[in-house]
Amino acid sequence: MKLSKETLSRLHESDTLQLPASNCFDLPEKVLQFGTGVLLRGLPDAFIDKANKEGHFNGRIVVVKSTDKGSTAAFDEQDNLYTQCVRGIEGGRKVSVDIINASISRVLNAASQWEQILACATDPQMEIVISNTTEVGIAYVAESIHAAPPASFPAKLLAFLYQRYLHFNGDGTKGMVIIPTELIPDNGHRLKEILLRLSAFNELGAAFTDWLERSNDFCSSLVDCIVPGAAALTPGYDDDLMIMTEVYRLWAIETNSERVKQRLSFSESDAGVVLSPDINVFRELKLRLLNGTHTLSCGLAFLAGLDTVKAAMNHEPMATYMEALMMQEIIPAITDKHIRPDAAIRFASAVLDRFRNPYIEHRWLSICTQYTSKLKMRVLPVLLHYHERTEQVPALISLGFAAHLLFMRGDATYSITDEYAGWYQEQWQQHTPETLAQITLSNTAVWGQDLTTIPGFTQLVTVMLKALLTEGPAVYLNRIATEITIS
Repeated sequence: MKLSKETLSRLHESDTLQLPASNCFDLPEKVLQFGTGVLLRGLPDAFIDKANKEGHFNGRIVVVKSTDKGSTAAFDEQDNLYTQCVRGIEGGRKVSVDIINASISRVLNAASQWEQILACATDPQMEIVISNTTEVGIAYVAESIHAAPPASFPAKLLAFLYQRYLHFNGDGTKGMVIIPTELIPDNGHRLKEILLRLSAFNELGAAFTDWLERSNDFCSSLVDCIVPGAAALTPGYDDDLMIMTEVYRLWAIETNSERVKQRLSFSESDAGVVLSPDINVFRELKLRLLNGTHTLSCGLAFLAGLDTVKAAMNHEPMATYMEALMMQEIIPAITDKHIRPDAAIRFASAVLDRFRNPYIEHRWLSICTQYTSKLKMRVLPVLLHYHERTEQVPALISLGFAAHLLFMRGDATYSITDEYAGWYQEQWQQHTPETLAQITLSNTAVWGQDLTTIPGFTQLVTVMLKALLTEGPAVYLNRIATEITIS
């Protein structure tokens, strides 16, 4: 039995299965979405579906498939329905619920259905554009928007907006709220700059450029939700589009416009949608507490024989290290007038729940990819702030750096994907651990500055590196964990 409109009549709502709203197929199309990927379906589309159930948004999504890879057949066969299986830990309790999502009305292929996509621009009820075309998608390409279709995502979007401008004779009330979710800073501002540049290239005129700037709202946003594979789940029917998401969800949208807030009425249905004039706080919390903890822990956990994040959280010494790392060293380094300690602690607690998710197999070796650059971007500012504020060297961060040096030595049991892998291995072949630590931490080409100038940091990293070598990572981790006190 394949999921479809007809299948819905045979299913029954329960504590573990949520069905679509009864009027879901009659709702107007309000959203144009570039991308069919699991992140969009697991986060923005989920928020819209939930709001439709509660009567807060009452609109559906036209999805544009921009790439030639794959087909839209699965969407057609299932009447654009799909199951979102929510699995994880929230507040220390397991969550397991299946939600049939009916937010998508149509999926159109840009290559073969471009005219239908442009026709959506003439719909007066269209209000919002969402995109996730990967980071590479938000890039300027000098091309005509009159191609059928244009090649790049910005050109496709500009063609849609220009068609809307022409159809409604420049009506200022017919602009769109445009929310990119690509994982780059200031994605909304960046997309707007590209469209303005592309408009000039296509000579679309000053009047259109004025409408583009004044009547459309470009909102930067940050998405945070793990959407792993769902192949092992069995909801009781066939669903080729089924996805699994963790419980934690965040879509932070940067705006202080009342016009935007009214159009994004789906935000009323879930605390995971945050409308804020500044989303940098959310980016900083995620980058330092989630990504930074991952980066500082990956080498140590892997070398200690723990393959996954889940295994690490079931291993008391490693779990103790990770919690203390966040609570005792990262949070004191990042809290300021913008990030309150209580907000950071709540975020860290949610991160720990996410790390404990028994349904997600997140492998440490994958997290170690481009290990060096991740340390530089995610952790180095934390190290420097901690030292500036306390005039002390953070021991747990130092252990993360020591484990990094040892991991980068490499051996035949694992491969290293890192731009500096060859350089590190040369240093290991030529130097003692003491000299290696000095050379690597002083390399300004790697870190952008000389880390040996931080008083006591090189000495502590060296001591820990030698202990990892002599005692072994697992034994040394156990010893360190016994010395940690978590209040």
